Amino acid sequence: MLKEIDTDIWVADAPFKYFGLSVGTRMTVVRLANRGLAVISPIQLDNDIAQQLDKLGTVSHIIAPNLYHYLFASDFKAFYPQAIFWATSGMEVKKPELPINRTINNNTDDFPSNLQCVLFDGFRTLGLKGLDIVNEWVFFHPKSRTLILTDTAFHFDDNFPLITQFAARVIGGYKNLSPSLLEKVATTEKAKVKLAVQKILDWDFERVIMAHGSIIESQGKQRFKAGYESFLGQSIN
Repeated sequence: MLKEIDTDIWVADAPFKYFGLSVGTRMTVVRLANRGLAVISPIQLDNDIAQQLDKLGTVSHIIAPNLYHYLFASDFKAFYPQAIFWATSGMEVKKPELPINRTINNNTDDFPSNLQCVLFDGFRTLGLKGLDIVNEWVFFHPKSRTLILTDTAFHFDDNFPLITQFAARVIGGYKNLSPSLLEKVATTEKAKVKLAVQKILDWDFERVIMAHGSIIESQGKQRFKAGYESFLGQSIN
């Protein structure tokens, strides 16, 4: 079910396991000026969510923000064929069967004007097949002062199962807004990551929504900065 977070922004959570851990996943919905809806990192569509979306507006943009979060985007596109399906670069190679309409680009005129975005360049993770590039786009919703992340940081707390809490304590992301040890091992282009972080810190955000973890409602900018200073092992101005 959709949950209202602030004016013109909602989320919906769903169960999800990664490496056997219950980490959950989250979709974010932003209402645009023309009552169009931008759906970021779609979860599985059901009748309840579809009815709620239809009451809020018209799904006009479906966004697969990185090379991992695309599983249910095709279902959304099939249900809302008039919507523009945006995907990060490289998705057309990884999943050529996806009905992609546009590659995400912050210089594209028809990208939702209510959202600002930055490519989190240089960020990698340790996946099942080795070191994986993520190609994640990070979004900012100025109206609600909300930063919208997918896999560039996690925030697990006591709302998660004990085994997930324990794993997060060991590899990172437990009550901290930060990537995990998997990303720390895989990410070698720290200068690129630092530049992306600096661009994000130029935004005036207070709240942080991430795909995996509990939403941070206050001091999000300070916590994001602290998490990445620890991740990179250097201060960020």
